[in-house]
Amino acid sequence: MHMRWAVIGVIFILFVTGAEAMAFTVSSDAFTDGSSIPARYSCDGSDISPPLRWSDAPSGTRSFVLIVEDPDAPVGTFIHWVVYDIPAIKDGLQEALPPRAELEDGTKQGRNDFGRIGYGGPCPPRGHGIHRYFFVLKAIDIPSTGLPPGASKEDVERAIEGHILGEAHIMGTYERR
Repeated sequence: MHMRWAVIGVIFILFVTGAEAMAFTVSSDAFTDGSSIPARYSCDGSDISPPLRWSDAPSGTRSFVLIVEDPDAPVGTFIHWVVYDIPAIKDGLQEALPPRAELEDGTKQGRNDFGRIGYGGPCPPRGHGIHRYFFVLKAIDIPSTGLPPGASKEDVERAIEGHILGEAHIMGTYERR
C-alpha cells in the first residue's frame, strides 16, 4: 500500500514540475539566436530597435526588464538598451520603439552607454572583429521597479534584485569592417 502511494506521489510531482517547466523564451523576426543582426538595427543603418517577442513567462510575472549589452566592447561591457517596467500583459516590443523615456503603457527606458535614452544599436569599432549582443529579458514578480525614467542598468538591477522569476535571452552578432 505504501508503495502505491509513493508511485502516485511521484507521478503527481512529475506532472506538476513538467507543467511549470515550460521554456521562457525571447526571439526576434529580425535575426535568430547566434546570427548576424541586420545593419538596419545598427549605427550603419537606421539604428532602430529590432522587434522582439517572448512567450511562456514564469507564473507570477508582474513586469519585465530588458537589458541589451555587448561584452566584447574594447572598454568593457557596453550597454545598448535598458527597458523596464514593461507590463506583464505584453508579449513583445515593436520594431523602432520610440526613444522616449516613458511610453504610454508605463514602460520606461533607461540611459544607454551612448548617453541617450532608448536603443543604441551595434556600433563596434571598425576592424575590431565580431561583437556579441545579448538581449536579456527578465521576468519580475513586482509590477514596477519604482525608478524614474532614464535609470541606469545598475539602478535597474539593484531595484529587481531578489525579484527575478526567470530569464531568457537571444544573442546576435555584428561586425564593422
